[in-house]
Amino acid sequence: MSDLSDRTLTEAPAPASSRHVDAGDEGYSKDLKSRHINMIAIGGAIGTGLFLGAGGRLAGAGPSLAIAYAVCGVFAFFVVRALGELVLYRPSSGAFVSYAREFMGEKGAYTAGWLYFLNWSTTTVADITAAATYAHFWSMFTDVPQWVLAFIALAVVLTANLISVKYFGEMEFWFSLVKVAALVIFLIVGIWLVATSHEIGGHTPGLSSITDNGGIFPSGVLPMLLVVQGVVFAYASVELCGVAAGETENPEKIMPKAINSIMWRVGLFYVGSVVLLALLLPYTEYSSDQSPFVTVFDKLGVPGAAGVMNLVVLTAALSSLNSGLYSTGRILRSMAVSGSAPKFTGLMNKGKVPYGGVLFTAAFGVAGVGLNAWMPGEAFEIVLNLASIGILGTWAMVMICSLFFWHRAKSGLVERPSYRLPWAPYTQIVTLVFLVTVLVLMWCDGGVGRTTVMFLPAIAAALVGGWFLVRGRVAEIAARRD
Repeated sequence: MSDLSDRTLTEAPAPASSRHVDAGDEGYSKDLKSRHINMIAIGGAIGTGLFLGAGGRLAGAGPSLAIAYAVCGVFAFFVVRALGELVLYRPSSGAFVSYAREFMGEKGAYTAGWLYFLNWSTTTVADITAAATYAHFWSMFTDVPQWVLAFIALAVVLTANLISVKYFGEMEFWFSLVKVAALVIFLIVGIWLVATSHEIGGHTPGLSSITDNGGIFPSGVLPMLLVVQGVVFAYASVELCGVAAGETENPEKIMPKAINSIMWRVGLFYVGSVVLLALLLPYTEYSSDQSPFVTVFDKLGVPGAAGVMNLVVLTAALSSLNSGLYSTGRILRSMAVSGSAPKFTGLMNKGKVPYGGVLFTAAFGVAGVGLNAWMPGEAFEIVLNLASIGILGTWAMVMICSLFFWHRAKSGLVERPSYRLPWAPYTQIVTLVFLVTVLVLMWCDGGVGRTTVMFLPAIAAALVGGWFLVRGRVAEIAARRD
């Protein structure tokens, strides 16, 4: 596929560490600052998977959920660290699609891009569905149809995304700040409750909440293994800071700090929160119908706690929607300039936003509005499971690109930056094995998880069929550039 490589010739040779130039990186502004990138990194690691999903997972796996979050968090860090090394080698708004093009050819870029689009187009539907569901919590929205609220959520976030990257950065900054503030408050209150043995709904918090209720594995090890697939989805946006690097000033200074901080944030916010939840109440007190944080504050009798936490969970859904529209717009533009995505998805507006790609993703959100009108009860579950395939595929492509990069560096063809993925190539291989294991666990779980895995042949067939449709245009564009 090297003859289809997307290169732009320049008069002066590029440095040995970065000879590849991606035409999809041209035209962007560099308006994202350090505070934006740091908050984007935080926001990518904190979402509805923690605020809402932890309740049902705690009820199923018990305190061992903290182990699942810790293990998946380590692999999520490996993925973003591998992407960070590639970013420092060559910042690109096309991110892993651009790297796949350089190291795997256009077929690799095509596959990486459309798997990422599968992830975020379906997640967009999940996010607007979640936002509409959370809005129904307040009486003023109870009588408003779910599809109307879903459409409003999509319209508001889409408008901000289309104006400029600065608006996206500001919106994501404040969304992330709300999420972090809520978790910090919970951690402070939770630690105080455990330290003072303050009674919560007739129960005294402490180690007895775990030891007197079946221990760390109350239902055995298997339930913990089966929740891993849902936990992976909770980390689905960690790669976002890699996409944002292409619109950042001095990424070589900003990115390492932002990426390294993800590890301790995962430990503090995810693992720390789940451990605290397990210490505060027996795991049987939690359920999938309510945020576990709301459960604690409700049993404490704190007035308005449910409303405040519902606002936080709504913010998390809007944050995810905001991120999805942003990142897919950039990825689709990188694909469009090489011919593997519709031509209009590469169009830029005066605000230097790839509005074609953003609108194309939003169109799937509009289809999700229709899904909300047709089957509001099942909409969220359907798209969530399809998104999980896209996430696993995206993470796998990042690690495969990292492996190719490592191999080329060993051959002396490229130079690795000083900021590197540790223990390469073993880290990449172990992570890929982990991702395959998650697929196996989805199959073993039966039900919706098994149905999702059964979609894999259809997705593969669609990718192959799509490639035969675009390969002529891809070859034509590559020939003009080379």
